[in-house]
Formats: sequence, structure tokens, C-alpha cells
Amino acid sequence: MQRKNHSAEFKAKVALMSLKEDMTLSQLASKYEVHPTMITKWRKHLLANVMGVFLKKSENGANKEKLADELYKQIGQLKVENEWLKKKFDLVIR
Repeated sequence: MQRKNHSAEFKAKVALMSLKEDMTLSQLASKYEVHPTMITKWRKHLLANVMGVFLKKSENGANKEKLADELYKQIGQLKVENEWLKKKFDLVIR
């Protein structure tokens, strides 16, 4: 059986309908021919990312910049740890 690729618009529509509670999860799954687990997954994704809709562009950009800085810092730390481990491994092998 081939997997269906649903559009973001379709996923949002079904996820929003699941929040309305007019229909049960099983009814929605039957109506839109998707597994109830997928609807639950889409609903969780929608709820996790809904705050981004209300963020100001400057706040959103600042948050992304802060996250990028933290990730670059972590990458640097991991590089240093990796080099240290390589040196220690070479000493153990000898």
C-alpha cells in the first residue's frame, strides 16, 4: 500500500477540526481516510507551534538568533571534546 502525502493545508484543517470536538477522532479519521494516530500527531504539532503565529517578527527573529548562537556554542564544545577524545584514543592504542 502506497503512503499518502497530505498537504500542510489538509493537515491543518483536520487538526483544527479535531480541536473543535464536534466529531470524535474516529469519525474524523473515517471522514478524511487517515489513521487516528496521524490526526493526533498533527494536532500535537499544531498546538506546539501555534505560539509562533502570535510572535512579533522581531521576537521571532531574536529567538531564532538566540537558538542559533546556542547551537554554534554547542558545536564548538563538541568539536573540542571530539578532538580531546581522538587524542586520548591515540594514546590508548599505542
